[in-house]
Amino acid sequence: MTKSPTPCSLIGRFVEKTFSAEVLSQGISIEPIKCFSIGLGRTFAISINRLKCPAPEVLLALAAKITLFGSMSLGYRSGCRSGRILMSFLDDASVLITGGTGSFGRALTKRLINSKARRIAIFSRDELKQLDMKNEFSDDRLRFFLGDIRDSSRLDIALHNVDYVVHAAALKQVDTGEYNPMEFVKTNIVGSQNVIDACIRNGVKKVVALSTDKASSPINLYGATKLTADKLFSAANNYSYGYGTSFSIVRYGNVMGSRGSVIPYFKKLATEGKTFPITDKRMTRFWITLDQAVEFVLESFEIMQGGELYVPRIPSMKIMDLAQAIKKDFKYEEIGIRPGEKLHEEMISPDDSRRTVELSNRYVVSPIFAEWGFTPPKGKAVKDGFSYRSNTNDLWLTIEELQKLITNH
Repeated sequence: MTKSPTPCSLIGRFVEKTFSAEVLSQGISIEPIKCFSIGLGRTFAISINRLKCPAPEVLLALAAKITLFGSMSLGYRSGCRSGRILMSFLDDASVLITGGTGSFGRALTKRLINSKARRIAIFSRDELKQLDMKNEFSDDRLRFFLGDIRDSSRLDIALHNVDYVVHAAALKQVDTGEYNPMEFVKTNIVGSQNVIDACIRNGVKKVVALSTDKASSPINLYGATKLTADKLFSAANNYSYGYGTSFSIVRYGNVMGSRGSVIPYFKKLATEGKTFPITDKRMTRFWITLDQAVEFVLESFEIMQGGELYVPRIPSMKIMDLAQAIKKDFKYEEIGIRPGEKLHEEMISPDDSRRTVELSNRYVVSPIFAEWGFTPPKGKAVKDGFSYRSNTNDLWLTIEELQKLITNH
């Protein structure tokens, strides 16, 4: 009786066939190791073997996070022993997360606890959420700092002997920002500059700042403050380079499972048999899971030079498909787009496309000015006038895939 091929062997054959020329030219052999579930559907870990270890960008270009229509992604590890990417830079490192009690901060903390990090510091303003995290994560390496990024002296204390920083703190509610503009400026712009200065003063090695799709061609104050913050973090490399601190930015769209997600709201309405309020039937959005966002940020730490903006290649979904995935025979009322809201998301504008290259799992936007010696990564230059928008994306989630994601999260 012929033995059926395992899913891992099938994906291994697919990768070798798809990347045969690149695999041969790099002298890399690919061996499937383990199948596991994370994020969108099934993810497959592989081992990448080569006599001379390839550069991180080569690994990314050949084998990192290949996504097929949003339903299957390929993880990579060198000498893989389990389902997650081995991040050796975290070994014996001290990591601080600003806004660490938010959805992303909690997911990242969970990931860091499973690493060999020496110390994990949470910096946030909310003492109740910090208490919740203390009760959820019992680990002696965790440190909690009450503080506001508007307070530079408090940042100096928290950042003492810290190696890596993820800057996730921000005010984010679009309508609130329109009514309280200066509060958003103080936190998202002035606070970000405080983080930059404190990181340089304390000798932090690398900083990744989280951006948002609303920072690309912004039409609301929140987006404008985040775009300004992006520019601050990129430009900071001009004077931080001599101090040994590098800053980069990661930008992604809607995060499934994050606070404020529409899914719990739609689920509640479905249970109560109520009508779904749909802003516009044509609306599309990018989609990424918390686990995927965390892994993407950690990968970015590995390959960053400083000054670049990383944007993941992730699938899009239609708002009507999402509603149908939650309730097949849903009833809806079209209520119109809210002030400051876009019909389709954009993460790279046409003007930024001239500085953008595409790798297998991400786009990289080079800084406008790079006097510190930034070298653009080797990749495929996007077409002139290219924009990365949710409605023109080449990766889409089906209703069935959305149902699977909603069930798993």
